[in-house]
Order: sequence, then structure tokens, then C-alpha cells
Amino acid sequence: MIDLTALDILSPGSPGYEASPKSRLVVRCHSVSNVVQVMAYAAETGQRMVPRGGGHCFVDRCPVDGIVVDLSGMDRIAVDENDVATIGAGARLGAVYAALHGCGRTIPAGCGDTVGIAGLTLGGGIGLLGRQYGLTCDRLVGAQVVLADRSVVECDEHRDSDLFWALRGAGGGQFGIVTELRFATVPEPSVCRIDGRWSEPGKLIEGRWTESSKLIEAWQDWAPDAPDGMTVNLHVQAGHARLFGVSTLPPAQTRELLREFTARAGVLYAIDIRLDVPYSMVKPTFSAIGPAATSRGRSEFFARAMSECTVGELLKGLTGNRRLAFTAMGGAYNRVAEAATAFAHRGERFLLEQVGDPGDPWVDEAWHQAHEEGSGRVYPNFPDLALEDPAQAYHAGNFPRLAALKKSYDPHRVFDFPQAL
Repeated sequence: MIDLTALDILSPGSPGYEASPKSRLVVRCHSVSNVVQVMAYAAETGQRMVPRGGGHCFVDRCPVDGIVVDLSGMDRIAVDENDVATIGAGARLGAVYAALHGCGRTIPAGCGDTVGIAGLTLGGGIGLLGRQYGLTCDRLVGAQVVLADRSVVECDEHRDSDLFWALRGAGGGQFGIVTELRFATVPEPSVCRIDGRWSEPGKLIEGRWTESSKLIEAWQDWAPDAPDGMTVNLHVQAGHARLFGVSTLPPAQTRELLREFTARAGVLYAIDIRLDVPYSMVKPTFSAIGPAATSRGRSEFFARAMSECTVGELLKGLTGNRRLAFTAMGGAYNRVAEAATAFAHRGERFLLEQVGDPGDPWVDEAWHQAHEEGSGRVYPNFPDLALEDPAQAYHAGNFPRLAALKKSYDPHRVFDFPQAL
């Protein structure tokens, strides 16, 4: 029997377990050899296992009767003379941005400081620099992976290139346990921080937030077509909205583009612009905008603007903590061919999330209202167990190739979970 007692183990009753995933066993790995050892133990005992880099997945994939391979002890970050960053799979975004800032570099990624770099990258990686530099996975140039047979491989465009293709958009816990990632970094820009907050004082008798409707309609037509250097997203709740993002464009051009938006919207909208802020310093200021850990959400990409009627129906249901969250796509996201990486959603204009309290039926109702005009595609990092055809939603035309690679790299489904390939 393989002995794990020398490893960093959390189990029911041990210190720190209450703050960990509620699986039978959580093993915090500090090296690749630790990962291999845990995988061998799982194979010997017949237990399910899942890797855990961050902990922000919208679906709880931690097996109650299995093993969580916690990678948080593998968080080394280093940048070489070619500006390639080697980052351990357990690193979180806050630490990544801080370390890269010290070298004058960054990567396009998300806002939450505690989001894991591995999960974000392997599912795509949308962020405020993405319209200029692409997805986080578009900057990935190599990865170290422990495969289902416990062999350790280095993959990139030249070595295990099929696996490297799959990791860029469909790699989260599917083909192996990624232990290290390598990124081609970009110079860290100084940006204009954009933040506009607005409240609507009244509501029409038929229940429609009229000025919110104007904001959404104007944003749909404007934000996805803005210059690559500007990313502006929109969140709408009952009677108020928030416009936020960054611009690497000159301040005068940034102001002119925002004036163009407010003119389209036809509403008075005060927008705060802070100039010459290091990008890494902006990210934490937006980290609290995302949904709370206790929220429930559904989402879909849109390749065209929603109709005025659909927008009106969505707004009628906004009460309490319910929220519509719009994320601009376009730009560099869409200049990569659909089949070039496993991330297939390269022709979308925006992503819409419907977010509410747990158990709120409005989330499903609003999703179905919007779905009639959506593209049918869903961001892999926002898994949704209610989808009727998840393979098509997450992977579109790339699914057949991914399914074949799954059989090749993991024929016995060592890595398995609801909606796995």
C-alpha cells in the first residue's frame, strides 16, 4: 500500500480541514513527485480524484468520497531573460500580477486576486486586457502535465502539440494534472481606469427600467466594436448600473470614446477616469464587482445584439440582488481561428451572465428569455449543469477532436466529473 503520511494531508478532524473542500482526503502537493504519488495512491485504492488550483469553479467538482489534489503548494513564479513567465499551477492571480509587476510585465487575465491561474488559463481566460492581447490561454507557450498513466510531459507547439492545443480552452482537469504553465508576457501598461455609476430614479408602469434599457442597447452596439485598447463592461441591477474597465489608449481618445457612448445611450452618465495607473494596481479595485461566492449564475455568449423586446423582458425581472453582467468580447479574442485552440468561441460580441441568489428561479427564467437570441455557446470557465448539450455549448466544432484526444490521453477516464469530455 502506498503511504501518504509524509505528505501535507488534510482529512476530517485535522487542522485546516474545515476551510478546505469537503472530500475524504485533501492532499496539498508541493512538487510534481507529490502529485505522482497521490495519483498512484488513488489508482491503488480506486478513489476518484480531482485537481484543485484555485477554488472558484461555479460547480463543486470535489468528490465527497475521493481525493482533492490541492496544488496550492506549487506557486513558484519566475520570469526569464526572454520575458517568459513560468508559473506553478497553484499560484493565484494576485500573486501573479504582483510578481510580474516587479519585472515590468503582465499577462491578460481576470480580476479576482484569489482566482487560480491554472483553472483560468485552461478554460480560456477573459480579462480587461483581453481585447488587446487575447485570452490568457492565447499567451500560454508551454505546460508541464502529469498524465493519467502518471508520466510527466512537457507540452508546447512542438512536443505533444495535440495536448497543448487541448489545454488552451478545454484543459481543466480533463487530460491530466497541469503542474506548471509558461506564458509569453507583455509589457505592463499604464492604463486609464474607467468607472461610471448611475441610478435611475423611476420606473414605467409596465415595469420597465427605460434608461437601463437605453444603456444596454447602446453598450451592445458600442463596446464590442471599441478599439482593442479599450475594454468596458456593464453590470445592471434594479434601478442602477455600473460601467467599468480600462483603456490603454491616450486619455483624450479614451474620453472621446466614452462621450460617444453616453451620446448613444442618451442619458446623463458621470464617468470617473483615473490616468496612468499601473495595470496590476487597477485589477484589485475591480475584484469585488464579480458575483458573491453564494450567488448562482448562468451565462451565454452572443454573436449579435439582443432585441429591444428581449432587453425589456430581462429588465422587468430585476429586483433585489439580481444582476445582468455584460462582458465585451471582439478585438484580439476574435482574431484567432476557432480551430487554432480548443477555445472555440472566436466570433462572439459579448458574454451575458444572469446572476441571483441561490434558488432564485429568475436565473433560469432570464437565461431562457435571452437564450432565444444567444449563440448557444457557453464559456467553459462558467460551467452550467442545466445545459442540455454541454459538449456543443462549451466546445462547438472542436468537440470531436477533443473527444478523440480524451480517449487517447485518458482512455480509462481517470479524470472524470459531470460534463467531462
